[in-house]
Amino acid sequence: MQVKDFGAAVVTGGASGLGAATARMLAAEGVKVALFDRDRSNGEAVAAEIGGLFVEVDVTSQDSVLAGFATARAAHGQERILVNCAGIAPVAKTTSRGEPHPMDMFEKVIAVNLAGSFRCITHAATGMSGTDALNGDGARGVIISTASVAAFDGQIGQVAYAASKAGIAGMTLPVARDLSKSGIRVCTIAPGIFETPMLLGLSQEVQDSLGQQVPFPSRLGRATEYAQLVKAICENEMLNGETIRLDGAIRMAPR
Repeated sequence: MQVKDFGAAVVTGGASGLGAATARMLAAEGVKVALFDRDRSNGEAVAAEIGGLFVEVDVTSQDSVLAGFATARAAHGQERILVNCAGIAPVAKTTSRGEPHPMDMFEKVIAVNLAGSFRCITHAATGMSGTDALNGDGARGVIISTASVAAFDGQIGQVAYAASKAGIAGMTLPVARDLSKSGIRVCTIAPGIFETPMLLGLSQEVQDSLGQQVPFPSRLGRATEYAQLVKAICENEMLNGETIRLDGAIRMAPR
């Protein structure tokens, strides 16, 4: 299958970074794209650029997600691709200076990164499962989520983030198994150190130092490279139930 054969897509966190690059790639391939994000300014700009649709969505809210899917489907029809890129990455140690990790921070990271991804997965899968097959194999769609190498090599101060991303990696295979009879494939991408808005806000010296930690190529990953892997997953039907590290062979040090 080619990406354009899927027809319509939803990309969460589509206003910037990995999500925006993915939205641009999908639109360039002929897919109708809806961007879910809380950043209305950037989201509307990206949507206008690619001829897509921006919908202001908070992935931690059931009502917001349901309304977002309803709006996207009214405009583009049932999405056959879901790419989960929405996420946050605050830093705090398990205990520090005599104080415990703020539980509200931990719970928010889980709510956005893990529960937010699954909330979009279950609603997209429910919609996809009721559609006609796209080909003779019975394919009805593909769902791609974003973990991180922190799921496996979490650094000091990343306990909440690593836990949320490990959860995404951990649910990939069971969700793929759940959805196999419906012809819906499920994969996860675990990026290494990438050019995201957070990292691009650092000095060039710091960016170069981070890039040099990557065995090869010794640089930060590019958002377009993430989008290229999304395309490959969509087009290769044997990619299913897998978490793929996209990291230049880096293994993160403790700090």
